[in-house]
Amino acid sequence: MNEQAQNLTRAITGPIILITVGVLFLVDRFTGFSFGQTWPVLLIVIGSLRLLGGGRRKRDYIDPPPPPGGAR
Repeated sequence: MNEQAQNLTRAITGPIILITVGVLFLVDRFTGFSFGQTWPVLLIVIGSLRLLGGGRRKRDYIDPPPPPGGAR
């Protein structure tokens, strides 16, 4: 995933979580499901956003050199 896509995912994470919480409260208010029954959806949304964000590495990260004498 390129840096622009990571920045976009990072930028929309907060709003998506807030929208999800709002929808869960609406479901609590207008249906027979309570927030206590639907809060795991929030974990699913957060986990999905983390997966979309991909592995984030520091820009200055350099792989360590191979061990002396070759790989064993």
